[in-house]
Amino acid sequence: MVFNKKGDAYIFDPGNSTPAEDQFLFNYIENNNLTPIALINTHCHIDHILGNKAVLEKYDIPFWAPNGEQMVLESGKVSASMYGIPYQTSPQPNKWIETDHTMGLDGEEWILLSSPGHSPASMVFYLPSAGFAIAGDVLFRESIGRTDLPGGNHETLLRNIQEKLYTLPDDTIIYPGHGPETTIGHEKRNNPFVREI
Repeated sequence: MVFNKKGDAYIFDPGNSTPAEDQFLFNYIENNNLTPIALINTHCHIDHILGNKAVLEKYDIPFWAPNGEQMVLESGKVSASMYGIPYQTSPQPNKWIETDHTMGLDGEEWILLSSPGHSPASMVFYLPSAGFAIAGDVLFRESIGRTDLPGGNHETLLRNIQEKLYTLPDDTIIYPGHGPETTIGHEKRNNPFVREI
């Protein structure tokens, strides 16, 4: 979740899959006086869409997901069944977004980076003014997203990391979909899968 000083918030990739986890998220929002203004999926693998329905039933907000993730979202029920995960079918997005999609909290400019490879149309959401990016499962601390799922492509992922992410300033903080945060500079020096160009 990303929010500004007024408390306007973007909810990214809600992974909540039980009523208790739903309530934990809702309590956090309430206790911090936040006002959700959009739900955003970086991509539509099952662990990133589990809470979509609960969030959209709780809050009357738009839902955006990358154009090209339609088949992945549709496969959510099958994926959940395969992994034995409880899942309430996600609604369809209000808008399937491209990199020219405009979004902002207090009008600040976000840059949307098309970064497929982990999934067919993964996006990274970069906020230059704050020096961070919401990276989904594209890049992790000293690792990368898996590429063996349908629509994944190892070479494409590596190329996008090099051309889209490693061109960001070294001090850019990367918030991945799993695990600890990292920085672009750290990954250029230490990521065993993809080094600096």
